[in-house]
Amino acid sequence: MASPKKKLQGLVAATITPMTEHGEINFSVIGQYVDYLVKEQGVKNIFVNGTTGEGLSLSISERRRVAEEWVTKGRNKLDQVVIHVGALSLKESQELAQHAAEIGADGIAVIAPFFLKPWNKDVLINFLKEVAAAAPALPFYYYHIPALTGVKIRAEEVLDGIQEKIPTFQGLKFSDTDLLDFGQCVDQNRQRQFAFLFGVDEQLLSALVMGATGAVGSTYNYLGKKTNQMLEAFERKDFSSALNHQSHSNKSSHSTVLVRNLVYHILCFFLLKASRSGSHLLIYSYTKG
Repeated sequence: MASPKKKLQGLVAATITPMTEHGEINFSVIGQYVDYLVKEQGVKNIFVNGTTGEGLSLSISERRRVAEEWVTKGRNKLDQVVIHVGALSLKESQELAQHAAEIGADGIAVIAPFFLKPWNKDVLINFLKEVAAAAPALPFYYYHIPALTGVKIRAEEVLDGIQEKIPTFQGLKFSDTDLLDFGQCVDQNRQRQFAFLFGVDEQLLSALVMGATGAVGSTYNYLGKKTNQMLEAFERKDFSSALNHQSHSNKSSHSTVLVRNLVYHILCFFLLKASRSGSHLLIYSYTKG
């Protein structure tokens, strides 16, 4: 995989955690999953154990094993593997961060703790700082997803001076529809070369206009090729084509269409099954006979 100093940009697939029909993690299909992303979707960066991967519904030992499998199976195939290590317990988050460094991950990301929530920026930054310090050689990304964490501290406020507190800070995964906040994050940090990774797939084109340098999302598991075409159109200033690609992706990711697309377009050798938490669709392997 890439050097940890390489900037994370372009598409990043938020990976699903494959499960058996009995609710156990199916590690055996991760190698095929890697090949599918790279060969069929043109996506070579992944975000593991995040919201799509139901990281917070897994045990710590499961999260460690999932991370290990993705790093191992992605070696010499993927550019970057970023592991989400957020947890309610600071100790557990630090343990996961240290483990990510030990197995050769390319970066770590952390959400805000969401039960006993940080009540201001300083409390949040202190939590993030302690986690980042457990893996001092890895790029660190803040995962901003206020709709799920309930932490309403604006990302622009969090980024203000963050690299002085967290020297390994390299960027932001912004999973919110507040484009004003996102735009201010970009405008006020242009000289710092941060990765501004947008996490609302349906608004990616708007985020590119605001200055996004990449995107992390679940739909890139099966719309990676189409979304890469949108990025290419945007780069050559063919905004009409870019808008058409965004519209197509939005229709394909509509909730009633999502299941069908996952069944027919994500990993033809997999079937889908209800997840452990009951809120997502997860993959379990299909074997003939």
